Amino acid sequence: MKKDNKNVIYWLLTGCFLIFIMVVVGGITRLTDSGLSISNYRLITGTIPPIGDQEWQEAFDLYKQHPEYHAYNNHFNLEDFKNIYFWEWLHRVIGRSIGLVFIIPFIYFLIRKQLSKSTIKKCMVLLVLGAFQGFLGWYMVKSGLVDMPDVSHYRLAAHLVTAFLTFAATLWVALDLMYPKRKPANKPMKRLIVWGYIVLIIQIIYGAFIAGLKAGLVHNHWPLMNEGKFIHYTVYVLDPFYKNLIENPSGIQFIHRILAFVVVLFIFLIWKKSEKHTLTALQKQGVNSLLFLVLLQFALGVLALIYQVPLWLGVAHQVGAFFLLTSMTFTLHRFTK
Repeated sequence: MKKDNKNVIYWLLTGCFLIFIMVVVGGITRLTDSGLSISNYRLITGTIPPIGDQEWQEAFDLYKQHPEYHAYNNHFNLEDFKNIYFWEWLHRVIGRSIGLVFIIPFIYFLIRKQLSKSTIKKCMVLLVLGAFQGFLGWYMVKSGLVDMPDVSHYRLAAHLVTAFLTFAATLWVALDLMYPKRKPANKPMKRLIVWGYIVLIIQIIYGAFIAGLKAGLVHNHWPLMNEGKFIHYTVYVLDPFYKNLIENPSGIQFIHRILAFVVVLFIFLIWKKSEKHTLTALQKQGVNSLLFLVLLQFALGVLALIYQVPLWLGVAHQVGAFFLLTSMTFTLHRFTK
């Protein structure tokens, strides 16, 4: 029986698609402040939402016991609660669905001996990443149920970046199977793309910090900050100074602004340097898509900032980051293998 066949590729790409949907719904959950609406974790029974007035009232009463309700939403009625409950419930259901979509076919392919040893090892890593991602989701929610009415921006960043990296790893395994032929790597281009990849991941982390601290709602001007300043004085008000880099909304937004230019610069260099090499059609497609997506993502970021992050722009900006990481992963794979 042929191992690592097309069905395995379709399975992995389906997982990629579901992770993408989960990231989109996660963005909506965050932007609608729905993430703390479900304050308990039930792996099986939590798949079914409350049924009937009594169960809904019990869920609402549980929500009332936590800081977010008292700090922001004490004006909520039951219908308001149902609206935010929906997005968090959907987010969790998609997460459970991803687990089933991965585990059940994985077991089937193992029994049918349709996976090579190399693919089995890679899939085990994906399984660990997926489980860790689920744990980080609940670990993040817990941070907003005790003392703070918001989740920890550190835990939010860990949750988001793990989702992005789980997607990238799944896509990489699928690409290994889609393009099994190996050629010598283009080392100069590979090195440059790896550095660009690292900078992009750091930028995504700061994007999560922006979301967690609502830092997109300050300094809503571009290219300068408030009062026509390149560096507004609020960027460096905290002491010690390093806290401005990781806890100060103004400082974090400033870094996110600067890193946006750095990401654009790296991708422009990748595009420019690629002209000096003989590229395959797929390598050209990858490099060209990088340039298009980074310019689009830059524009979405500026618009989201100016218009104070309306829901559709916030989601579009997060989706743009996802597509840019997808393109970077594909391009790195093509220059590596």
